Amino acid sequence: MHVIIPTAGYGSRLRPHTYSKPKPLVKVAGNTVLGQVLDMLGEVKVDEITFIVGYLGEQIRHYVSQHYNFQANYVEQNELKGQAHAIWLAREFVHGPVLIIFVDTIFEADLKVLEGVSDDGVIFVKEVEDPRRFGVVTLDASGHIARFVEKPARPVSNLAVIGVYYVKDHNMLFESIEELIERNIQTKGEYFLADALQLMVERGARFQPWTVDVWEDCGTPEAVLHTNRYLLESGRATGDVEADNSVIVQPVNVAPNVTIVNSIIGPYVSLAEGCEVRNAIIRDTIVDQGALIENTMLDQSLIGNNAVVRGRYRKLNVGDSSGVDFSS
Repeated sequence: MHVIIPTAGYGSRLRPHTYSKPKPLVKVAGNTVLGQVLDMLGEVKVDEITFIVGYLGEQIRHYVSQHYNFQANYVEQNELKGQAHAIWLAREFVHGPVLIIFVDTIFEADLKVLEGVSDDGVIFVKEVEDPRRFGVVTLDASGHIARFVEKPARPVSNLAVIGVYYVKDHNMLFESIEELIERNIQTKGEYFLADALQLMVERGARFQPWTVDVWEDCGTPEAVLHTNRYLLESGRATGDVEADNSVIVQPVNVAPNVTIVNSIIGPYVSLAEGCEVRNAIIRDTIVDQGALIENTMLDQSLIGNNAVVRGRYRKLNVGDSSGVDFSS
């Protein structure tokens, strides 16, 4: 099975963090969003992964090469023309069934059973209360997908597409995307993958909807913190934490080489390698590598690499290598 992972977006809703790192490398519960997805792929037979890269793409290459042994290749998306265009750029590398994963989200599903799918593919979905925010699918009488509808103004279904797709006939997929591009079929100014899949359905392709129980978004600071809470409650917390004259309130994820002195940490805190926390109270917060937190209280905050935060109680969203001093 071939895997395509688009990573070329700017991640503007996660700024300032995405000024210095691509969105898939934002951390939750001690691992990057991309790492959470790639760890899942270790459970299935993957022949090759194609990463669609763009903004800060070299960081994606470096991260994957340092942490994983997948056979990987990288394709530049220099113009952001939409999801389908990103997938189309990988066409020369794909020679069989393909799994497409957009890494805005973290999900839980048994990918091993994909090998036994008898239909033309699987679209992973989740029931949602407000489908107007998502692309959704409707089903026919047999339970297969009949229509793909992007962010319907009037709800036609509560089955939201989570951004994970398995397609057995790669030729039909790329032919449908190419038709979108040649005929300039766009939705809101972009080439959407849903439109290509709709062409496939109209030509007889049968896709099964597979409902997932867990679908966590990582597109905004609030969503990242929510995902961090979920993962810490679901087994990603660390056990014993070394700390000096401090209180640890689980669940937390504390990496090695973290210094904690005279502080209260938790619940729902993730501290990356090399952090230093002194005289602080931190809860519901993610602190990235090498940051210094001192003489302050933090809640619902994202603190970037090598940032320095001192003084007063704050809810903060601080990017890499930044300094915030409220002590004076």
